This record gives sequence, C-alpha cells and structure tokens, in this order.
Amino acid sequence: MKYLFSLLAFFAATLHAAEFRAGAATSNITPELGSSINGGFQDGKAAFIHDELNARCLALDDGQTKLVFVVADSCVIGRGIFDEAKKMVNEATGLPMENMMMSATHSHSCGTLQAVGQSEPNPIYQRFVARRIADGVRRALNNLAPAKIGHGSASVPQQVFNRRWKMKPGTIPPTPLGVTTDQVKTNPGINNPNLVEPAGPTDPEVSFISVQGVDGRPIALLANYSLHYVGGVGPSHISADYFGAFAVKIGQLLGGGPEFVGIMSNGTSGDINNIDFRGGQAKEAPYGRIQIVANDVAQAVAEAVKSVKHEESVPLAVAQKELELGLRIPSKDEVEKAHEVMKGSKLFPRMETMEQVYARETALLADFPAKVSAPLQIMKIGDLHVSAIPAEVFVEIGLELKKRHSPTFSVSLANAYHGYLPTPEHHALGGYETWRARSSCLEVDASTKIIAGLEELFAKLK
Repeated sequence: MKYLFSLLAFFAATLHAAEFRAGAATSNITPELGSSINGGFQDGKAAFIHDELNARCLALDDGQTKLVFVVADSCVIGRGIFDEAKKMVNEATGLPMENMMMSATHSHSCGTLQAVGQSEPNPIYQRFVARRIADGVRRALNNLAPAKIGHGSASVPQQVFNRRWKMKPGTIPPTPLGVTTDQVKTNPGINNPNLVEPAGPTDPEVSFISVQGVDGRPIALLANYSLHYVGGVGPSHISADYFGAFAVKIGQLLGGGPEFVGIMSNGTSGDINNIDFRGGQAKEAPYGRIQIVANDVAQAVAEAVKSVKHEESVPLAVAQKELELGLRIPSKDEVEKAHEVMKGSKLFPRMETMEQVYARETALLADFPAKVSAPLQIMKIGDLHVSAIPAEVFVEIGLELKKRHSPTFSVSLANAYHGYLPTPEHHALGGYETWRARSSCLEVDASTKIIAGLEELFAKLK
C-alpha cells in the first residue's frame, strides 16, 4: 500500500510538472521630470508625464521550459541594460538568460536609455530601468498559474505606410554627408508633387499570442505590428505612444481585470510609419492619432481572439546565437573633415544643422570597433516561432521570414540595439535610414547575414 501511494504521488507530481502555466506583470519605468527624451536630432527634456512608461512582462512555463517576453516603453535600449536585467533574474531565479526576450517599443517620447542623436542617458536611470525590468520578470514568474494559450493574427492595413519614396529625377537634395546619389527620400511630405511611388511594401498583419486562465479569464495578450511609432504627443511629454494606448484598449475589449497585461511589440517597421503621404490625413489634436491607431488595432485583435483555439498543453523551446557583424567606420580624412564642420556650430558642443549633427556622428563612429556581436534569438511556442532581431528591421525582412516560416513574427529592437537594418537593395537606394551614423552603421550585407543566422536557429528548433 505504501508503494502504491508513492507511485500515485509520483504520477501526480509528474502531471503537475507538465501543466502549462503563465504569468504576467507590469513594472513602472517612468523617468523623473527633467530627464532627457531621445528620438530626435536635438535632445528633449521631460516636463510632463502624460502616461506612465512600463516594462510589460509575460512568462510561460510548459513544465520543462520557461520563457519570458519583456517589452519596455523606450525608444531604444542597449544590450548592457538588457543583459544586466537578465543577469539579475538569472541570479534570483535560475532562469537562463537566453530564455528571456527583451525589447524596446521605439516610442519617441520616452526617457533616454541609449546615446543616440544628441541625447545622452543618465546612468542612474539606466540602472533603475534594468532593476525594474528584472523585478517585472520576477513578478511575472511569481504569478505563474495554470493557463491555456493560443495565437492568431488580424489585418490592419489602413494604419501602415512605407515612408521611403522614389521621387522625380533631380528633386532629392544631397545628404548631410554630402552624398548626391540617393534615389529615395524618407518622409517626403504629404502630397509632395514630386512623389513617384513607395520604395517598398508594408506588412498589415497584427500577430498576437493570447493567454487565458483555465477558466477563460484573460491573463495577457502580446501583439506585434510593423509600425514604427505614431507620435503627435504634447511638447516635452513622456508617453508610451500607441503601444501603451493599445495595452489599455485591448484589456478593455477583452474584459481583462486590473491584473491583465496588454503588450504591443514592434515588428519589422524600419521603413514604415503612420503617415499617408499620398492620401493625406486630417490633423489631430495631441494623442488623437495615437488613439485612432490603438483603437483600430485593438478592435481587430479582439475580434480575432474570438476564433483562436487556446491549448492547455503547448511545448516551449528557445535557441540563440551570436553573430559577428562589421561596421561602416569612417576614414581618417572623413573624421578630420567632420571635426572642421563641427567647429561651425555657434552652440558647440551642441550641433545646430543636420550637416553638423552628422559630422558629430562621423567623429563618434571613429571610436567604434570594426565589428560587433549581435544576439539572434528564436522562441518556439507550439508551432509559432518568434524571432528577436537587435535592430530597426526593414519590413521586407519580416515579410521574407513570414513567407518562409509561417506562422511566425519578428520583434525588432530586441536584446540589443545596432541601429537600422536595411536590405542591401535599400542601401543601394540610399535614404535617411542608410546615412552613416551610430543609428545606422551596420555593414551593407548585415540583413543577409542575420537572415542566414536566423535560418540556423529555425533549423535547430525543428
């Protein structure tokens, strides 16, 4: 009899260990007033908090493997902050660092966490955010409870537009670096008479992962849409942009309680924004356009969730690798010329003109290493694969991966930050996203190498 009870206990423990669980949490990462706001060529200063910034966390556990997703309200986040947060979680819980996917939303109205443009991060805020991300992950892990999970997609084509345009001959001015061969112009202006056609496609798909309690209660929803950001916030406002507005709206539409966590990650949106250059858009009051986009996307997702089958047993897996990529480092002559241009600023060391801003970028890039190590990662949830790419990824790359590996989606600005990721074809066309700067310095063939690296991970997870 004693043996029988031991055997029953063993089977009970085995069944319990295999039970699928999920947990979610948010962790406030709002900066203090007066903090730097990045996302522009000139630095901003926070004077008003419109809505709180958060690191939104989702933890999954199939009984053998735990995976964690984090999406933080920030323009860009460097690897150091993500790795520090992962290390703190690992030391506290034992969860492997490679089992965590952390990304930034790319809202341009958040506190500076990475030196870009003329914005510099406060080390105190960087440490604060790393700690708060780690706390959010640990809280999500603490909230693990029996759950079921499903994934699906919706289509919202009306809110995405390719922002790179081919123009009539002779209408594209020289770049701030003096290049005269650009064949496309980024953000050319609404109804510009010189417009010819967009230089690339869009991706209207909103992919999502829906997590519910075994009783059907909404726990969390992680979405992914290839839209750069929306903007249109108030002056010197801190805001999570449409990413935060979506998180609120999807919770309302799904009937989630105060513990529900809505999450919107940034897809492959390096060349995509919300401006209809040919059709035009009505001018909205601050936050008006953000609410329009958030409502459209949330309503489409909420409707699609109704037809998703949620499973109570889904296997989880992860694969990660480091990929060495070259950087486009300026020559000695280019650096010397850049220093001369910088001296022309009457506000030195702050730069005034675009030519001066890019001269400063050239000077700063001179101190960069010739190569960097970029982390690539794929998380597998049942038949769904989620790729993490540490850059502002062009939409063509995401569409190619979807074509090869459906169902799948890619998260940009994930686990590190290495600037824009155009395809070699877009490098040949030129345009803002290719102009050499700290925000665009990867080698021309970087996207080709990243896709090849991801293919290795897809194969490993088969």
